[in-house]
Amino acid sequence: MPADAVQEARKRLAAAAEDLDANRVAALVLEFVAASGVAAVWEQLCVPLLATLHGQTPGEIAVEHALSEGVRIGLDVHRRDPGRPLRQDGVLLAGAEHEAHCLGLHALAAALREQGRGCLLLGPSLPWAALASAVVRARPRAVLVWSQTPLTGRAYRLVRFGRDFPGVRVHAAGPGWIEPFPPPSIRLTTFSAALSACAAP
Repeated sequence: MPADAVQEARKRLAAAAEDLDANRVAALVLEFVAASGVAAVWEQLCVPLLATLHGQTPGEIAVEHALSEGVRIGLDVHRRDPGRPLRQDGVLLAGAEHEAHCLGLHALAAALREQGRGCLLLGPSLPWAALASAVVRARPRAVLVWSQTPLTGRAYRLVRFGRDFPGVRVHAAGPGWIEPFPPPSIRLTTFSAALSACAAP
């Protein structure tokens, strides 16, 4: 997105969030995604805006929630057809145990739909045992686990999970994974890397 368009779009999103209007945020996300694609909107608009909201006062927390909810709604609506069964395409996305934030996974799911692909998105805070059960049932070829903070990005848990499922590619995504861990698990540090890992055959 051109720099001037980015600045104008951020102002419009911020104004909608300040009004606590999650529906308007969602409508703007859909407008911008239609023009520029999910990856550009997520990386150039959503992530920088969310980073400016520190949630230090009750008012700031409310604005942050309005922005997050609007972004989530907009991403979830993009290229979704409620009349068709959701495709999985061998990809399972989930938030780490006790991780309440997983907007990045919604962005990934939307970007995959944009490419004509699908995934199984199980949302935030999925216990490790539940994730293991989902892998047994869905048989994905790739699992991506999102962590927002080091409190939930426990590398040893991901390594153990990967060893339990040697035939599955296990990926760590999000800023919470700060500890080094050995293969077979892979840490994805950018949105494009995460998208490529999900789209790989």
